[in-house]
Amino acid sequence: MLVLTRRSGQSIRIGPNVEVRVVRIEGDRVVIGIVAPRHVAVVRAELVEQVSGEVRDASEARARLRVMLAPRGLRQMITADDGIGEPDGDDPEGSDPGIA
Repeated sequence: MLVLTRRSGQSIRIGPNVEVRVVRIEGDRVVIGIVAPRHVAVVRAELVEQVSGEVRDASEARARLRVMLAPRGLRQMITADDGIGEPDGDDPEGSDPGIA
């Protein structure tokens, strides 16, 4: 990690197209401005972490829902393949009770 000291009005350059400028200092807070091309994503780190967690949670919920909505025989194959959820327990042999 590179650590720099800057004063209000000073800036740093990241590559040829990105500039980070100290706009002002308010007590223990530093207000910065970032100039970057439109194709460069500039996002607060805590938002990236929050969205990543939400995407992970949604993915897990989708997988659980897929198992719950699958027909019984397919549900057992999905849980065996993905390791998601638990088989019903009603049919430990995996056979259909209607078939002898």
